[in-house]
Amino acid sequence: MNSSASRTHVVLPSPIGPLTVVAEDGRLLALYMDSQQHRPADESLGTAGDPAAEPFAAAAEQLAAYFAGRLTAFDLPLAPAGTEFQRSVWAALQTIPYGETWSYAQLAEKVGNPSAVRAVGMANGRNPIALVIPCHRVIGSDGSLTGYGGGLERKRFLLDLESAAGALPDHEGESAASEPRR
Repeated sequence: MNSSASRTHVVLPSPIGPLTVVAEDGRLLALYMDSQQHRPADESLGTAGDPAAEPFAAAAEQLAAYFAGRLTAFDLPLAPAGTEFQRSVWAALQTIPYGETWSYAQLAEKVGNPSAVRAVGMANGRNPIALVIPCHRVIGSDGSLTGYGGGLERKRFLLDLESAAGALPDHEGESAASEPRR
């Protein structure tokens, strides 16, 4: 991530620890957990931003709803920096339904390159916008939890959160799994 005068960041509290949200020109560039792999140096995050300004306010609201089990899909302006291949993997990640998991092989197939399982895994690990681009929904082909930049405990927490929220009744008494909520 290159430094820029218009880049700003805020730190938001969450059940999985502080989340650093980085934006530029009104779009999210990154969402990092503390002690996350591939997290850049703090000086590249830009200046401290206003949590009440956009897109930070919308991110905070949507993250709170997600952690409360009331949001199944984020609707935020994103601008993740990466190679064309990485961006294709990150776009595919956003199609994994809430509460479901895919294997790295399924993800490689989705991006049209079934033999690129290892490259898909590396791109998944370099996802700069954790949670919003749900890289935590990718697991090993045997169903095991495999590497996660935020740590396996967080990955388990997020998968359990989504699994439990999918079984909760919504405000009309219907199963949340019957219709996606935003």
